[in-house]
Amino acid sequence: RKKMIYLDNAATTLYKPEPVRRAVYQAMGTMGNSGRGVWGPALEASRVVYSVREKASEFFGAWGGASVAFTGNATEALNTAIEGLVKKGDHVITTQAEHNSVLRPLYRKEKNGAELTILPVDKKGNFSLEEMEKAVRENTTAVICTHASNVTGNLFPAEKIGKLCRRHGLLFILDASQSAGEVPIDMQKMHIDVLCFTGHKGLMGPQGTGGICVDPQVKIPPYKVGGSGILSFDREHPGCMPEALEAGTLNIHGLAGLGAAFDYLKEKGPEKVMEHEERLAGIFYEEVRDIESVEVYGDFSSPDRTAVVSLNLEGYSSKEAGDILAQKYQIETRAGVHCAPLIHDALGTRERGTLRFSFSWFNTEEEIYKAALAVREIGQEWKYEE
Repeated sequence: RKKMIYLDNAATTLYKPEPVRRAVYQAMGTMGNSGRGVWGPALEASRVVYSVREKASEFFGAWGGASVAFTGNATEALNTAIEGLVKKGDHVITTQAEHNSVLRPLYRKEKNGAELTILPVDKKGNFSLEEMEKAVRENTTAVICTHASNVTGNLFPAEKIGKLCRRHGLLFILDASQSAGEVPIDMQKMHIDVLCFTGHKGLMGPQGTGGICVDPQVKIPPYKVGGSGILSFDREHPGCMPEALEAGTLNIHGLAGLGAAFDYLKEKGPEKVMEHEERLAGIFYEEVRDIESVEVYGDFSSPDRTAVVSLNLEGYSSKEAGDILAQKYQIETRAGVHCAPLIHDALGTRERGTLRFSFSWFNTEEEIYKAALAVREIGQEWKYEE
């Protein structure tokens, strides 16, 4: 049996750095419940949580550890931000490139009296900053959008969007699910008020980890309420960060792994990791772009991209092609809509979806050439059958 080639890293990085795996394992035998005791294992858990907050703040250019609250994933972080900051009568701007983690909370808010503008994207998956500025109204309160498309790999100009928001006094809430760990982010420099991230993709941390980084001037009311380890006699959940956005027991074991992931990225150099992943994506794109039966989606004229290439093969749905890759070649990809429904209207892939290849630090050039050859062979088989 051939060795599996894993190219679904935009969904989750399967292969984690060895220090990440070791940290999770060690935490399971050494850490208690953070903030719930003054004995050794509880204190050790508290120390780890504190250190990971500091590491996340440094990594994302936030305002110190107290500006970082942990969540189970980016979905929870985005729901926390949108539920807490969008009110009835507010107007919010977003884009066609969004994941349902942004769209569905906003639809729910729209149903309850908020107003929503969804900026269109073009056939390459890009939206217009000029159109974003034109969409600002008197009651506009926020721009909420992704940093990078999980379908096309297009990277959007977060710093320019941040400056636009500053000019108009708007909140800027950024979904960094696809960029955290792969693209440098500096919240203060880029004027990002709220950053929502997950640990299990580009950061190469465990599943079940993520967070929300918040400018201290922005107050988000608690999304969940319950045990916090402090102010237990109060009827209301603590309003101070980070406890305001955390309730119940944190995923201490996962956070230990996330802390090790931040350390690993810092040691390797985020720029070096990004360069490797984007180089592999570039090799794959160059190998498949001229195959007669292949259509590739996204804007490859810009060097600012994440390591994602989505395509379709003539004669196959994305899922059929993905099944052949998995069963015949042991190449794991992601086929379908990728939980980002609106962008497929612009790309013309609503019925077929797309077949997504996404690359990681642990992929090799050899794997990339094998994947490209498999795509070529599948395309040739269809043409031969015709």
